[in-house]
Amino acid sequence: MAFAWFQRMLPRQGNFFELFEAHAVSIVAAAAALERMVEGGPDTHKYIAQIHDREHDADDITRKVLQDVRRTFLTPFDRGAITSLIASMDDAVDEMHAAAAAVELYELCQFEPEMKEMVALIVDAARLISDAMPLLRDVAKNSGKLHTLTERLVRLEGEADEVNARGLKRAFQRDAQSNTLSFIVAREMYKHLERIADSFEDVANEIDGIVIDHA
Repeated sequence: MAFAWFQRMLPRQGNFFELFEAHAVSIVAAAAALERMVEGGPDTHKYIAQIHDREHDADDITRKVLQDVRRTFLTPFDRGAITSLIASMDDAVDEMHAAAAAVELYELCQFEPEMKEMVALIVDAARLISDAMPLLRDVAKNSGKLHTLTERLVRLEGEADEVNARGLKRAFQRDAQSNTLSFIVAREMYKHLERIADSFEDVANEIDGIVIDHA
């Protein structure tokens, strides 16, 4: 009897889908600011600030999801799947924030062509995640579309790895002997961009796991 009363006190369903979609909006906005940031020039710090703001927005949404998972009696997916998905999405924004922090630390205002190419792939990946989130409202119906989107996310991560390797090699050949500090900074930036791309693949894997369990 006491347990039944406790169940009635808990929210029956959380607004998880709305929160996933809101978080995806933060991801897309942060990626857009990242793309403007690597254009370089005097407005770099403005876009760093925008990424910082989107990271705070994403953190707030993540906290709300984690609170709702604890408070909601019925969830649309396994609780572990919900927390893993939102954590992987939040990691993506965190990695973008880390890249922006590195730009601020090293006072960068010019960026390599390969860095810009990687960021363009990151923007594409962010949009794919945004496209995927509404489809989670009916996984069984949308399993094919979701699988197509996650395949594209994985391919983008592979493309980003190739661009990363090419950019690192060019930076090494140009700077390793004559300007070691410049090479170290470039290597650090490529590392951050690679981590962003990797985090999007993690999101794809979490979506695939939900599709496998619920399609």
